[in-house]
Amino acid sequence: MEVAIFNIKGTQTSRNASLDDTVFGIEPNDHAIYLDVKQYQANQRQGTHSSKEKSTVSGSTKKLHKQKGTGGSRKGSIKNPLFRGGARIFGPLPRDYSFKLNKKLKRLARKSALSYKFKDNNLTILEDFSFENPKTKNISELLKSFQLTGKKTLLVLAKQDENIILAARNLKRIKVVQASDINTYEILDATQLLLTESSVKEIEKIHQN
Repeated sequence: MEVAIFNIKGTQTSRNASLDDTVFGIEPNDHAIYLDVKQYQANQRQGTHSSKEKSTVSGSTKKLHKQKGTGGSRKGSIKNPLFRGGARIFGPLPRDYSFKLNKKLKRLARKSALSYKFKDNNLTILEDFSFENPKTKNISELLKSFQLTGKKTLLVLAKQDENIILAARNLKRIKVVQASDINTYEILDATQLLLTESSVKEIEKIHQN
C-alpha cells in the first residue's frame, strides 16, 4: 500500500511510503483487540484495596450474651459484621489482576488496531525529523499543521529522541512512544496516529509473521 509522506509543516512531500499489507491491511480481529485491551487495563490496576475481616478488626472476642434465652439474635463478638465498626463481609482484599496472553495474539491485536487506523484514515506518515531544542512550541506547531491541537495524538518514533520527548512533555493530549513500545490500547485511544518513516520499518519488522 502506498501512502503519502508529510513533513512536520503539514505539507505533502513528493515521496510515498510503502506499507506492508500483513501489518496495516489485515482483517481486524475484534476479539484479539478485546483481550489485549482487557489485559492492558487489568495490568494498570494496583490491587491495593483492603478491607478488614473479623480476624483483623480490633475488638474483644468475648461473647456478648448467652446463646439462647435472651429473645435476641445470636452474636459471637463485637466484631460481628452487623455492628457499627465491625468487620466487612466478603470485602475487597489485595490481589493481582494481571493475566498473561501469548505473543502471537498480542501481535495480532496490534496489527488489527493499526489496520483500523489505516482504514479510517487516522494514520499519517511523517518524514524523519528532530528538534534542535526541546521546545513545546515545536510540537504545538506540528500539531497545528495537521489540525490536531487538543486532540489525542500518538507520535511513534523509531528510537528515543530526547528533544522530541521533552518538547511534548507539557502537552496533555499527545504521547510520544518508540515503535517497540506501542500497544493496542494506546493505538485505539488516540484520535490520530503519527508515524515517522523509520518507525514504520521498525513496526513492520516487529510484527512480521
